[in-house]
Amino acid sequence: MNVLGIDIGGSGIKGAPVDVTTGTVIGERWRIPTPDPSEPAAVAAVVREIADHFSWQGPIGVTFPGVVVDGVTRTAANVDKAWIGLDARKLFSEATGQEVTVLNDADAAGVAEALFGAGHGRRGLVLMLTFGTGIGSALIMDGLLIPNTEFGHLELDGHEAEHRASDHAREKHDLSWDKWAERVQAYLEHVRMLLSPQLIIIGGGVSKRADKFLPHIDLGDTPVVPARLLNNAGIIGAALAAAPRAV
Repeated sequence: MNVLGIDIGGSGIKGAPVDVTTGTVIGERWRIPTPDPSEPAAVAAVVREIADHFSWQGPIGVTFPGVVVDGVTRTAANVDKAWIGLDARKLFSEATGQEVTVLNDADAAGVAEALFGAGHGRRGLVLMLTFGTGIGSALIMDGLLIPNTEFGHLELDGHEAEHRASDHAREKHDLSWDKWAERVQAYLEHVRMLLSPQLIIIGGGVSKRADKFLPHIDLGDTPVVPARLLNNAGIIGAALAAAPRAV
């Protein structure tokens, strides 16, 4: 079965059809810059444009960079505050004319990695962290998602962690990869102390450049690995959430 997955990020909105039986993106994904300001109507128009690009008829999964409960967006750290308390599922369904499922972006990536990526076959607690405009998190226990964890907002050195250790922070402060890795190391040590995960998966845009910073990361007996699905994890997870066998 094929489902359209759309991943809303702070800088770009990208989508592609996904074979949900294999977790495979079909063809080339379509990416459009996130509107600025990222008001709901403007973002919904981009979601519709992506669906129209693929002439899509059928279920659609959409990720959102914030807490999502029953299709309603509860927080909006890196997008317009008008999203808070909005029925995003209704908004996107009306925009596309299709049935839409909405979930947190990092949760989507975590589900995809657990089923088809670096967490496949892993028992116990797996932590997925996505480094981009902010830091997203997904917690998977024995293959089951614990949604809306938002560990990117933990305090680190007197600041929200994502203000210190996100990929956006690396670019903003013009940090070398090894200097940025020092911040990521401190953040990962803090998260490990709180959760004791058996595996940490690093996703987001930086995952395709893991060779630049992961050699500088050492958490002892806690393995830290790059996302196997790279930056497609959100798209794949969105599609999985909208499929009949969604997590």
